[in-house]
Amino acid sequence: MDFKALMKELQEFEGVTRKNSIGKVIDLLSEAYNVSGDVIIDIGDDASAIDIGNNQAILIAADGIWGQIMNVNPYWAGYCSVLVNVNDIAAMGAKPIAMVNIMSIHHEEIYEDLLRGIKDGCLKFNVPMVGGHLHPDAENDSVGVAIVGIAQKDKLITSFDAKVGEKVIVAIDLDGKPHEMFALNWDTTYDKDSKLVQNQITAVQYLAENDLVKAGKDISNPGILGTLEMLLEASGVGAIVNLEDIPINNEIPWNNWLKSYPGSGFVFTAKEENCDKIIGYLKEYSIEANVVGEIIAEKSLFVTYNDEQFELFNQKNNHVFKSS
Repeated sequence: MDFKALMKELQEFEGVTRKNSIGKVIDLLSEAYNVSGDVIIDIGDDASAIDIGNNQAILIAADGIWGQIMNVNPYWAGYCSVLVNVNDIAAMGAKPIAMVNIMSIHHEEIYEDLLRGIKDGCLKFNVPMVGGHLHPDAENDSVGVAIVGIAQKDKLITSFDAKVGEKVIVAIDLDGKPHEMFALNWDTTYDKDSKLVQNQITAVQYLAENDLVKAGKDISNPGILGTLEMLLEASGVGAIVNLEDIPINNEIPWNNWLKSYPGSGFVFTAKEENCDKIIGYLKEYSIEANVVGEIIAEKSLFVTYNDEQFELFNQKNNHVFKSS
């Protein structure tokens, strides 16, 4: 394997570079984040959290689906619109409560497939779709979903709480397959029993409620190491990661694996004394977890392989994702 070529490929990966525009959104909305005074987590995390009293927090997140998926397979776009939102709530150790959607339809023939995908996603994850808005005469086809969750305020897993000296854990369900139309979509949910899929969500809640994990994110479009970098930037820290310690399905080449969006996959940081318990607990739910590195003070993500080390991302001058 050409390690340096692999790292450079990740630096140029569209799942990473397309996130750069987040910075403009943050700048323009900065005065609107917390006008109520009750927001305890705003932009920069998988979901925002609002204090509703009695040590309870409501979580809110939203995601749209890439046009490439919508245009090729509207059913899968509908299904994934549920999956990605449920994972955003799960990644923070919260319970998903309900969703709403906005659908814009230009080609009427995709409408039923899109809705079937949304319905099957709701049944798989046991999270209801309770309303939304339809544009039946749009100029293009798109779908976006917003979700609400709930958690104890003092038990949230956030992107802002990684501490120097903590271990980095990558946790992925390796029992899956690439989607037949989307090679970077590592599907671990569609063919699985709904109960197991739902248990994977509550397993993360258990880690949060028992104070085993304080920092984490679900692995999304930037891939495994790109998602880790988002976490590091939000926390203002760096990390050293050993490539070969990352859990991998050996049927998939490293370049595709590191870019993949898994149906169930997370990056966490944790105190060393908690790592074995986290790894053992997740294994009960078909999630393979491993310690892959450590949080450091220097604001860079270093990846090692054999005797080589590569600085994959560097925050010293400019944040890669401009999201914190």
